[in-house]
Amino acid sequence: MKKFNSSVAYILSASFLSLSGCSTMMGDEEVAEQVPVRPAMNVIDITAEDRAPAMPRKADDETQEQGMDAYGAIGQPPLYSSVQGAYKGRPLTKHIGDYVKNMTQDLIANMEYVNNKTAIGVTHFALLDTDLQQTDLLGRQMAESFVHELHKFRVPVIDFKATEYIRITEGGDFVLSRDYLELSSSLPIEYVLTGTMTKHQGGVLVNARILGMESRAVVASAQMLVPFYVVDALIPSDGSESNSMRDGVKLSRG
Repeated sequence: MKKFNSSVAYILSASFLSLSGCSTMMGDEEVAEQVPVRPAMNVIDITAEDRAPAMPRKADDETQEQGMDAYGAIGQPPLYSSVQGAYKGRPLTKHIGDYVKNMTQDLIANMEYVNNKTAIGVTHFALLDTDLQQTDLLGRQMAESFVHELHKFRVPVIDFKATEYIRITEGGDFVLSRDYLELSSSLPIEYVLTGTMTKHQGGVLVNARILGMESRAVVASAQMLVPFYVVDALIPSDGSESNSMRDGVKLSRG
């Protein structure tokens, strides 16, 4: 009798579990049928600027954009030069020396035969659309900057414009000269760094190379575009020698 009761209880419990399972499955199906199917959403990617809330503009910012000071007076745009037509705008963050530094690294990277025992002379850079006997302030400053950069790489540089004496005048004490009669005619220069310049859209295209004095062979070369705002930052000295003008560029003998 006990065995019969236990078997009946087992059958009843099994049937109860099956009924509860069926009810659960039926409940899930009913819930699934009741949930409405939503249409697919178009996901739009927005930038961080769009996510940021719009900040109210201050009155000071508006007056600064209009070129007004705190009192409402209209001011002049910032001028970072003392000559008319030179670069106007933000202060310079780079100058000619920065571009010469990059060009010197290119020269050193592909340089041949030149070492710490071969002397180099540096000349002014000539304007490409002339007879190669004309230069300007940029060409002269390029040569000065290359002397500095080559010396940093421990390449021996000879300044052939140095005289054998110091000239003392009312204008100052000088050791450099451009008078070839005052300079030495025999110097141990084996290579020379020279180059050309040409006006390009957006700047001045500079070509630099190192030549063998005897072989005339190119042993290193570099090229770079110097922006106009960097070139215009070079300000000629007041009262400098009268130079001819060609296409808006002041020319002078090298």
